[in-house]
Amino acid sequence: MPRSVNSVASRARRKKILKKTRGNFLSRKNVWTVAKNTYEKGLTYAYRDRRAKKREFRALWIQRINAASRQYGLSYSQFMGRLAKQNIGLNRKVLADLAMNNPEAFRAIVESVK
Repeated sequence: MPRSVNSVASRARRKKILKKTRGNFLSRKNVWTVAKNTYEKGLTYAYRDRRAKKREFRALWIQRINAASRQYGLSYSQFMGRLAKQNIGLNRKVLADLAMNNPEAFRAIVESVK
């Protein structure tokens, strides 16, 4: 029996990857082996950076809270410690948003923990 090769499926598989690498530079968009490696590496970066994004945003929120609380004479660690002691359950994302967009509300929180 002759060897059967499913070229339709092979071409469809390759076209699917090449479609996803459209917009890349030079041979990364149209040479199959290079495009395949580029695509797989991109998926690895995407997986890694979905986790890194959470760390980066937490660091940003901490910097914003620290800058805002220092205006009222408290460091970040003092402010967060007093929040925890008073059982005020606001997370860093909300506190940073208040510090940036609603300074009066943030000042009221700082005054309540002082």
